Amino acid sequence: MILVTGATGFVGAHLLYQLAETNEHVRAIYRSEKTIEKVTEVFSLYGADASLISKIEWFKADITDVPSMIPAFYGVKKVYHCAAFISFNPKDYREMRKVNIHGTAIIVNLSIDAKVNKICFVSSIASIGNSIYGEPSTEENEWNSQDDNSGYSITKFGAEMEVWRASQEGIDVVIVNPGIILGGGFWNAGSGKIFTKIFHGLKFYTEGKTGFVGVKDVVKTMVFLTNSTIKNERFILVSENKSYKEVFFLIADALKKKRPYKRIHRWKMELLWRVSSFLSIITGKEPLLSKYAAKSANSTSLYTSKKVQEILPFKFQTIEAVVKEVSENYPTTLS
Repeated sequence: MILVTGATGFVGAHLLYQLAETNEHVRAIYRSEKTIEKVTEVFSLYGADASLISKIEWFKADITDVPSMIPAFYGVKKVYHCAAFISFNPKDYREMRKVNIHGTAIIVNLSIDAKVNKICFVSSIASIGNSIYGEPSTEENEWNSQDDNSGYSITKFGAEMEVWRASQEGIDVVIVNPGIILGGGFWNAGSGKIFTKIFHGLKFYTEGKTGFVGVKDVVKTMVFLTNSTIKNERFILVSENKSYKEVFFLIADALKKKRPYKRIHRWKMELLWRVSSFLSIITGKEPLLSKYAAKSANSTSLYTSKKVQEILPFKFQTIEAVVKEVSENYPTTLS
């Protein structure tokens, strides 16, 4: 039995398809029936019908609530922990700690009690240390608590510490640290919003640079690592390091839309996040731009996935190929 947390999220939904295709017995955690609709949408991107999604055993629970999660572990031998709270709004920090750190601690504790064989945890490049002297970061770059880290970065690092604790208790673990994940099905959340904004005429771009990867490569790698004898290792998942400008232009071209044409310089982003933060205090609404989003938009953070590429039986898609494939599935009627 395989347990998937965050099953109705972006990575979780694509992972469910990958697992369902292999006829594995999968139990998927969900919080409301409506969120399952997103999984159905993702399955449709692969041309799958309702019979495939019906193979999944849906289990209603909350990863931060122990009583609801205990029965979810009955008979489970492998866990894919994909659930996470992603935000760069300082107001969400407490909730991120609850979901990302406390929730992961619960998953680890229940995995130990259930004598689970292996955990695959979806972390992020946000918990990888910064590159040194312009060289791409590797799995050996240590996360520095003294850096100006975002709340998301802090909580993902904290979650990793909980997963490593599982390895000390005899459970095999693998951690994947994906870059910005591109894929279809979630057009109004995460990286999917980039496609939607460009489709509707995004004017602005920045010159920041970071690692990108396709969601299909992420889930294929997760399944490969989990089914392998590899244990107690972490792997950066990045296909290419590209600037936001390059990726935005690729998406615009693939969608046959006008390329963003106004560059927002670093100093403007610094001003905008401060104004946005001030307005948020006055209005009580979520800021349109956070400090860390502004920072990353014009920063260069390079990564290499050489470690995982040396053991995988397949090569990651180029970002151009990923963008083309995702754009072909973009629903042009989406508002």
